Amino acid sequence: MARIGLVTVLYKSDELLPGFFKSISGQQHKDYILYLVDNSESEATDTMIARCLEKYPVTAYRHIKTGGNTGVAAGNNTGIRRSLEDGCTHVLLLNNDIEFEQAELFSRLCTLAEEKGEAIIVPKIYYYGEKKLWMAGGYMDEWRALGVHYGYNKEDSPAYNQPGYVTYSPTCFMLVKNEVFVKVGMMDEQYFAYYDDTDFVLRATRKGYRLFYDPSLLVLHKVSSSAGTNSPFYVYYSNRNKIYFIRKNFRGIRRYFALGYTLLSRVAFWLGFDKERKQKLVQGLREGFRMKPGG
Repeated sequence: MARIGLVTVLYKSDELLPGFFKSISGQQHKDYILYLVDNSESEATDTMIARCLEKYPVTAYRHIKTGGNTGVAAGNNTGIRRSLEDGCTHVLLLNNDIEFEQAELFSRLCTLAEEKGEAIIVPKIYYYGEKKLWMAGGYMDEWRALGVHYGYNKEDSPAYNQPGYVTYSPTCFMLVKNEVFVKVGMMDEQYFAYYDDTDFVLRATRKGYRLFYDPSLLVLHKVSSSAGTNSPFYVYYSNRNKIYFIRKNFRGIRRYFALGYTLLSRVAFWLGFDKERKQKLVQGLREGFRMKPGG
């Protein structure tokens, strides 16, 4: 049976931890280690983790304090490396703003990974508190440099219940076999936050790996609970990183089309932003062109 390294990055997410721990504690599959990579360590977080462990015990855990906000990509890499060192066979990248109610969820993942030989597995994801879809698999639109969610903001239907291979999914809940990191590499830490998972998935598919979407695996996502989709932080990093992502991963006409599309579409955003967000948008775009592709 697979031994899973559960890797999650904490950043001012104390209020999310009870539901997160409850979901993990209730799993039938117990051969796992939970890696709590803490980018905002505090006594309050220590206390919350202790309370959660008392109420919702887990098999094993490591609370890794990074000493500051190293970013999502670097935080994930820290957890992934520790997982590999500890002998886990698979890594489950998961946000702590998710919950899941199926006690057999990890067991199903292991069955797919071991009996079916799937190297990367992703679930169906609903918005938390409702049955509206956030993602039912997805595809990579290389012309616009976008990871597109199937079923986004739609009611669930039989159309989204067909298991199969997809070319994109975010890493808010993704099981990855160890060999993928060996052949594809780790997360590119220059992203800090946003597009690091898109970059990783694109590199994995270009190495020949396929993402298996199983709609029987159900996850609930408290979307954008940490930074918000319109915060100055998000505006800066999402735009900086999209330009960087395009320059790093695309060539020729596809690169220029994606850059042109991105810059033109940002005009509409800029017109609707306040002064602070306008400044962050421009700063992000400029920095994206200055960054040296790597990772």
